[in-house]
Amino acid sequence: MTGSNTKTIKWGIIGAGDVCEVKSGPALQNVEGSALVAVMRRNPELAQDFAQRHGVSKWYSDADDLINDPEVNAIYIATPPNTHQYYALKVAAAGKIVYVEKPMARNFAEAQTMIEACKKADVPLYVAFYRRALPNFLKIKELLLEKAIGDVRFVNISLYKPIKPDIVGGSANEKNWRNQPEIAGGGYFHDLACHQLDALDFLFGPIIKANGIAKNQANAYLADDIIIGNFEFESGVLGTGTWCFSVAQTLEIEKTTIVGSKGQISFSYFGDHSVLLEIEGKESQKFTFDISKHIQQPFVQTMINELNGVGECQSNGISAARTSWVMDKICGIE
Repeated sequence: MTGSNTKTIKWGIIGAGDVCEVKSGPALQNVEGSALVAVMRRNPELAQDFAQRHGVSKWYSDADDLINDPEVNAIYIATPPNTHQYYALKVAAAGKIVYVEKPMARNFAEAQTMIEACKKADVPLYVAFYRRALPNFLKIKELLLEKAIGDVRFVNISLYKPIKPDIVGGSANEKNWRNQPEIAGGGYFHDLACHQLDALDFLFGPIIKANGIAKNQANAYLADDIIIGNFEFESGVLGTGTWCFSVAQTLEIEKTTIVGSKGQISFSYFGDHSVLLEIEGKESQKFTFDISKHIQQPFVQTMINELNGVGECQSNGISAARTSWVMDKICGIE
């Protein structure tokens, strides 16, 4: 990706908060053909602090000022989900590349509005489902294409977490936007399961049927804390998932298993980046990978490549909206 035809994508960030410190902000700076030139936070002191620590030349406290900066030609929307649609429409209207944090929106209807706006403005729309570019998920896809476990029968997601003060926030839990449906679209299911369901879309193709039950059992916050879902992929593979955020600490688990006619593949999404392959009659194999602390960097590279006419980015508005649709169906959102 070198040469006179390569254009530099000059990024601005709306909402330069925690997710931008390590995961994404440095990634926008480290990839060839990519530069982070401006950041915005509503608190001007925090915006200036982020800019100075990360070597960014400009900072703003008003999103419109950043959107209208003539040097910026792409904008990363790293705010909570309730403002994704609002800012995406503004960025699209300004004719600039749109990159949105996950989940894409609070629901499928908002995701569709974002797609339509970007299509009308003729600007690209990307969503930060960066696992599609990580080596462990590329390895899983390779194993599936090789039919290492034979014909795939089903996939199961298990994610159980206890209620911890650092999650719920104790008496200050109302300040945790991830548990406020009007901001997040739901609760921890929307924050975490979107990564899982999107990666399965990457591995198996679109989900065409989905249903489920969503309840609040522990009453620790407003959002549902247990979700059980069933889904079917266009390819014929079936799936199930149980997401519970009120179990005993000894029962905490995060594991996904793909079961085939000859064996199974097991892996985690968060923290552990290894992949376990178990085939009938053979010794199990564990594949391990070195993942950059700037975890979005491989994905950012695919965006920059596509924008320069080299290769294809695997997560866009169309693919991400499918995950919003699935989550709506599982949670019974019409």
